Amino acid sequence: MSAAQDQPVRWGILGTGRIAHDFAKGLRDAPNAVLAAVGSRTLDGARAFAEEFGVPAAYGSYGELALAPDVDIIYIGTPHPMHAENAVLALRGGKAVLCEKPFAMNRREAGEVVALARAKNLFLMEAMWTRFMPAIAEVKRIIASGEIGTVTQVHADFGFSATTDPAHRINNRELGGGALLDLGIYPLSIACALLGKVDTVQAQAIMGETGVDLTTAFTMKHAGGTLSICSCSMRARSGSEMTVSGTKGSVRMHRMFHLATRVTVDLVDGSSRTIDTPYLGNGYTHEAIEAGRCLREGALEHPLMTHEDTLSLMGLLDTIRKQIGLRYPSD
Repeated sequence: MSAAQDQPVRWGILGTGRIAHDFAKGLRDAPNAVLAAVGSRTLDGARAFAEEFGVPAAYGSYGELALAPDVDIIYIGTPHPMHAENAVLALRGGKAVLCEKPFAMNRREAGEVVALARAKNLFLMEAMWTRFMPAIAEVKRIIASGEIGTVTQVHADFGFSATTDPAHRINNRELGGGALLDLGIYPLSIACALLGKVDTVQAQAIMGETGVDLTTAFTMKHAGGTLSICSCSMRARSGSEMTVSGTKGSVRMHRMFHLATRVTVDLVDGSSRTIDTPYLGNGYTHEAIEAGRCLREGALEHPLMTHEDTLSLMGLLDTIRKQIGLRYPSD
């Protein structure tokens, strides 16, 4: 489904949890976008969300939202293990899809969703919002300019002290818990966005009592002869910065790098400069704008987050999980 050039993109939100609330807030700052419908597992949940955000249509099931007549694209914000199933439901309803990360639980699930979107000629994108933030665009410009010389490596980490409640989603293996899928996907994705295809990956982890990873570190050797060193933790409040280093200097995205409002260039001659990189709304706004643009142009994927990008990332996550012994029921 594509949106008419002069009409606003009509969004539906599938799920009413925290991430769905965040995306709805981000949509408020996206020009020519309207939140037209919401779907929840209960009608009460959908109505409460609809009242909070002024949504005209509330549905008490995901299936009803997938078939809603006045929706162009559905944002999926449910727990990780439901992503693939929900994306398939929306696509079968003829809707374009923006699916929250991680796109699926494994490469197999992701491949099935991508194949369906291609067969039905519908737009599909993983909601890796970091890739669309102004800070990343600025880092790419600095790299391309040659200012920091030939790029050789990326360091990126993401960590905070999460709850230790074993029933909480982040500690629950049944719900796709663990540091890797929730946090590690950020440095993983950003390293691949900047350095390209990965030839090999090596990982180690500290596992928790509930069977999920608490802290994971991995290095990736990229096809261009570069290295990325990444880590994630839900037991450490880390610096959560990202640095790209080259032969003449480095550029750093400040804490928290996925929400960086400035980047700093440090050169071997001792000079330093900081560039402001403000973003719209709460950050989710930029991916919503880009998804809407794709719908208007009739594009089936976005060049900054292609289907192949998603499938490659899911394959890397599978490899890392195998190395650290992290298995989910969907495997």
